[in-house]
This record gives sequence, structure tokens and C-alpha cells, in this order.
Amino acid sequence: MGKNPIVPFLLIMGLGIGLIFFMSLYGLDQKDEIANADTENAEVAADFDAESFSNAKCVSCHGGNLEGGGAPGLVGTALSKEELKDIMKNGTDGGMPGGLVPDADLDAMADYILSLE
Repeated sequence: MGKNPIVPFLLIMGLGIGLIFFMSLYGLDQKDEIANADTENAEVAADFDAESFSNAKCVSCHGGNLEGGGAPGLVGTALSKEELKDIMKNGTDGGMPGGLVPDADLDAMADYILSLE
């Protein structure tokens, strides 16, 4: 008789399902640690640095000095703070994706952009 090629696949599948089951039990024991990690992330969000954020997220489209590139310049913009916050939150039809800046940091980011001269 020939070898049945499905047996190794069934063994691997069984081991995988067992591993997932036991890892989920391990996670239940650590739910308090996981909840505390979310609190720590919220504290980090309080230390938002708009300049560093813009260097990481904005310069690829708005240019290295934010004076324009593939997207409009942000230096000396005529937009109001509320208009900036709306664009950062919801994006534009012209290509700016919404949601790049966390909602809690919209004010700080808009203030930073308005401070650019």
C-alpha cells in the first residue's frame, strides 16, 4: 500500500489548532497586563510631538520643509485651525487621507502647522 499524503497535513492542522487553543488560555491569564498596556499607550499619547510627527508622516507629500511637494505647502497656510483639523480628520478628495493624525492630537498638530512661517 502507498503512503497517504493527507496524514501529515492532518497532524499539522491538529497541532496548529491545539497551539491556538493553549495560547488563548495563556492570554486569559494575562488580561490585566494587557489592559495596563493600553493605559500606558494612552500616557504616551499625551506626549505628542507635532514636529516629529510631521517629519514622520507629512514630509513625504508636503515636502521636506513642508513648503510643498506633491501636496500643497503648509508653511504660511491661509487655512484656519478648524479647517486644518477637518482636513486632517476627514481627508480631501485631492488625495489627503483622513485619520493620519489621532483625534486627540488634532489641536496640537493644527497649532504646529499654523506656527510655521
